[in-house]
Amino acid sequence: MPKRILSGVQPSGKLHLGNYFGAIQQHIALQDGDYERFYFIADFHALTTVQNAPLLRDYIKGVAIDYLALGLDPAKSVFFRQSDVPEVQEIAWMFSCVTGMGLLERAHSYKDKIAKNIKPTVGLFYYPLLMAADILIYKPHLVPVGQDQVQHVEMTQDMAGYFNQTFKCNVFIRPEARMGQAPKVPGVDGEKMSKSYGNTIDLQMDGKELKKVVMGVKTDSTPVEQAKNPDTCNVFALYALFANDDEKAALAARYKAGGMGYGDAKKLLLDKVSDYFGPYRQKRAELVARPDYVEDVLREGAKRAREVARATLSEAKTACGLA
Repeated sequence: MPKRILSGVQPSGKLHLGNYFGAIQQHIALQDGDYERFYFIADFHALTTVQNAPLLRDYIKGVAIDYLALGLDPAKSVFFRQSDVPEVQEIAWMFSCVTGMGLLERAHSYKDKIAKNIKPTVGLFYYPLLMAADILIYKPHLVPVGQDQVQHVEMTQDMAGYFNQTFKCNVFIRPEARMGQAPKVPGVDGEKMSKSYGNTIDLQMDGKELKKVVMGVKTDSTPVEQAKNPDTCNVFALYALFANDDEKAALAARYKAGGMGYGDAKKLLLDKVSDYFGPYRQKRAELVARPDYVEDVLREGAKRAREVARATLSEAKTACGLA
């Protein structure tokens, strides 16, 4: 069996720096390796937070366009919508029958969302089961994710083991999480950047909108003349995502020397974000005018993904007595 990489992203809003540096940058960079690559738009997962049909359709289309504009090559990667592969739901149910409640109750993501007053639906609780099915049905070896999803990959490993042990088979292989250089990206308020928290810098932002958000990044009240600590500064952490080693060292020295206000650092960050995503915004505009092409990419990807999914589902049904 060929070695595979699999990952996905929720279409629960516009993609932001956390999505890009936490996962998407890895996805694009890994396209030239020796692995088969499967990347999907997790639209079933998005139903836990987006329950407006026209809005969800817009988000799904937007994520598809963003991936292609950022450099995803459909000739190198299988790119598809999660909901176009219904076999995943059958696998998820099988996992629910061999997984204890305690494992799901320990999910950090579930507890964090409840703490943020997000309604505790069954779907939100069931999320790790569906994510495990998303992953294991394609038998990947690596799962590139951000730090916040590592526990879900570990739970996926457990579920693969539960199924194989229960039914005395080797249908599912153990996948390993792979984190990029920026596994956790701070939001404008210093918390983890997340659409759920409303603290994002969206990839599509430009001009006055981008400037307003960047200049509003939370900082402390250290006076201009005093030295500042780059290691605890949200602005510096975001700047470091774009800067090379010399640029980071130079800005860190200015922080420690004093005499520089946070506004100056924010202007440097603004320039970095604007320049880095300039080509993406241009390519995105071109793809918006080609909706049929984007849809064809997703449909072809789903066709290829379903071939793999159906084979795995057949093995799983045979193992547990459903075939």
